[in-house]
Amino acid sequence: MNDIHADTDEETREGEATHVLDEARMVLPGIQALFGFQLVAVVSNRFPALPAADQHIHLLSLMFVVVAIALIMTPAAYHRQAERHRVSRRFINMASRLMTLAMVPLMVGICTDLYVIAHAILGNAWASAAIAIGFSGLFVALWFVFPQLRKRRR
Repeated sequence: MNDIHADTDEETREGEATHVLDEARMVLPGIQALFGFQLVAVVSNRFPALPAADQHIHLLSLMFVVVAIALIMTPAAYHRQAERHRVSRRFINMASRLMTLAMVPLMVGICTDLYVIAHAILGNAWASAAIAIGFSGLFVALWFVFPQLRKRRR
């Protein structure tokens, strides 16, 4: 009877691992596209015309996106090297935590770049900061608050 439960638990873990890796595969192309656009922006003709502070903020944004990429890709790299032929509860928990954690630098990277773009268009630092902060609130609400509220209702 224990063997049956062990098989079922293993199947459950494999299913969970598949889900978490699929979720990473869904997020990663968007992050990679954002990263590509961030890189292209630096070599565009208008980039040197930005104030030095905005260029530095863009660099900071780029670094936050790089951190998000590293966090999103870590579960696959870890599993391939450390737990290649098995799926542990530890791996599933780690992968879930890293994916959730990756949303923080991704949010910061998107919103700091949003600030740079809004500042370039509006020419007003306060309005640009308000836009970036407002969208940060939207990300926090949708990516963190909403899932936690749903989790508590279950």
